[in-house]
Parts: sequence; C-alpha cells; structure tokens
Amino acid sequence: MRRVVVTGMGALTPVGNNVVEFWHSLISGVSGCDMITRFDTEHFKTKFACELKNFDPKDHFDRKELRKLDRYAQYGMVAAEEAFQQAGLADADIDKDRAGIIWSSGIGGIETFMNEVENFVTGNRIPRFSPFFIPKMISDIAAGLMSMKYGYRGPNYGTVSACASSTNAIIDAFNLIRLDMADLFITGGSEAAINETGLGGFNSMQALSTNNAEYKTASRPFEASRDGFVMGEGGGGLILEELEHAKRRGVPIFAELIGGGLAADAHHLTAPHPEGDGAVLVMKNALRDAKIAPEEVDYINVHGTATPLGDISEAKAIVRLFGEHAWEMNISSTKSMTGHLLGAAGAVEALAVILAIRDGIVPPTVHLNTVDPQVDSRLNLTPNTAQKREVKVGISNTFGFGGHNTSAVFRKYED
Repeated sequence: MRRVVVTGMGALTPVGNNVVEFWHSLISGVSGCDMITRFDTEHFKTKFACELKNFDPKDHFDRKELRKLDRYAQYGMVAAEEAFQQAGLADADIDKDRAGIIWSSGIGGIETFMNEVENFVTGNRIPRFSPFFIPKMISDIAAGLMSMKYGYRGPNYGTVSACASSTNAIIDAFNLIRLDMADLFITGGSEAAINETGLGGFNSMQALSTNNAEYKTASRPFEASRDGFVMGEGGGGLILEELEHAKRRGVPIFAELIGGGLAADAHHLTAPHPEGDGAVLVMKNALRDAKIAPEEVDYINVHGTATPLGDISEAKAIVRLFGEHAWEMNISSTKSMTGHLLGAAGAVEALAVILAIRDGIVPPTVHLNTVDPQVDSRLNLTPNTAQKREVKVGISNTFGFGGHNTSAVFRKYED
C-alpha cells in the first residue's frame, strides 16, 4: 500500500497556542493547570482545569462567524489552519477532489447545548432556540466547516469514540490514503468541555482530580497520590499526505505514519480491563499493521490520564506485550502538562511523538515523585525531566470510555 507522511502540524493547547510554544512547554515540563476562570466553581468539587491561555477568538474570526461556532469548532479551525499553512497548502496546486478532512470531537458542542437548554428553561420554556443551535452542537460540523473553507471535496466526516476520537480520525485518514481513495487529509481533533456541564458530569463520575489545594500538580499520571484526571481543552491538527504527492510538492516531511491499531475492551462502561487486555490487543494490532517488532519501539506516549485504574492497566499491558524491552523504552504521559483534552487528546499527543522523533528528545511525565507500587518500577516513565534519545519509532496510545482503544505508530522518515 501507499506510504503516508506528516507534512504539517497545528496545536492550540493549554501549554501553547501553536506548535512551537506547545513543544517548548512540553520539553520544559510546564504545567497548563490553573484555577478555572470561565465560570464560578463555588459549588463544584473540582475548581481547576487546563484552560487555554491568552486565546481570543476575535483574533481569528469575525463576529458574524462566531455566532455559528461552538468553542470546539473554533479550536479545531485554528489548529487546522496552522497545520495547513505549515504544509505549504495555501498556494499548492493539488486536486481538491482527492483532498479530504476527517476531524473529531468526543463530545462536540456541549457548551452550545448547555446554553440553549438553559435559555429555554429560564425563558419560561418558550422555544426561542438559535437557528445555529444544531449545526453548532453536532460533532461533525468542524470537518464540514473546514471543507468549505479550503474547498476540499474528498472524504469528509467526524469520528466519535470518546477520548480515542482523534486517533481514530488519524487512522481513518491514514487508511484512506493508503488505499488510494485520497492523496491528502487535514485530520485531528478538538474539544471544549470546560464548562459547568462538562465539569459537573465528570465530577459526578468521580473521574476528575479534586486536589484543589495542589491544583498546579494535580495531573499526576502513575504517581501513587493521583486521584483522577484534569480536564484540558484545545485542538491538534495534522496534514497527512501520500509520500510521492508530498515529494512532488517539495515540502518538509516530519515523520512517516506506518501503522494504526483499533480494538475494544468489551469490558465496562468507563473502566479499563484490569489486566490491560484491550490495550495489549490494540498495540499488537498497530505493530502488526506497521510490520515492525516490539523491540523496534523507542517511545510510547501513553494514554496515562492519572486515573487510579487506567494507569495501572496500561502499564501492565506494556509489560505484557513488550516483555523485557518495556524497560528499554521511554514512556511518558504529556497529559501531566496539558491535562486531558478528551477527544482531542490523541491528535495533540501524536504531535508530541512526531516532535520527539524530529528532535530526539522525549517529553517528561511531570509531578511524578513516588510511582504507584502496582506499576512496574523498571519502566522508564521519563519522570519530571525530558530525556534526550534517538526516537526512530514512537507510539501514541489513546483509550476512551466504552472501551475504545487506538494506537498510532510513527517512524522517522527515510526515503
């Protein structure tokens, strides 16, 4: 099948509003967590999150456009535009019938939904809904908006698999290019769930950290004292392109995407399989698809959300699949800095893997001082400080509620 490479990247995250800022923050161990500023958290168990910093939508959209865009779509459009520009597509002579967009969101326009329902209830239940309510809310609309902006008429849709959504989008785009159904995709994901509904819902599940006293360091994957994940928001975008198509355009190639794995836990509504069965299967599927041995992997950017069950399950899966080589790899969770971007997590963390391959440096798992005793102590979790090493092959793991598991395998590009 045809080879697929990465020619553009875009990031809008709690630790940086573009790829350069994002990467500098990751390798410097910067935390994006702070007290929530967007609404009053007095009656909420959790009062902190990883919000975007210094992001003003009016810098990117006019007032008329903003009426039609939920925050998640705003974030997606901004991240995609950076990737589009970096890939040199603004003036590129390409066949737009063979250029597509697959963009994801795990939840979509939850803020729009909340606001419209609140207006209905407080307005004596008189139906004065915005005509943009439905198109703003639906989780596929970001992909549709991008197709209209760029004129791309190829495959166009959104993927939804909870927190695995954007890795699903990347793998779908990868497969369609490999199968000669398109030459180029804008792909990735965005999420904007830091609002009363999102925070309250995850609090009621007891999924979020409530460590308000130590909020700056509350995102603690693999740490013995972890007590749940920290919500993040933003978006990550990639330009995936067929190799010969990219070479004809003469654009830089940042990495090659060589495999994608999909699997299900088939176990529980929100909890992972305790022995990591689904995680083992999805990584095994990804390696088989990439046609590489486990011993060739240098780095895994793990799902690593800092939930009590999830971190242990994933660590067990890595040891089960990789055996002794598990202790030779670098492993890190960049959610310790960005928080959990939910449906956008996979795209943002894929960027971290690509940049690690490009620069030969692995971003750390910060706030990690005492590793949970149920996690194999021989694993190199890249604690607190970035580590230099050549990364030829890196994996991005992303798992979601419902037992959805995805893994994407990237390799240093060689002609």
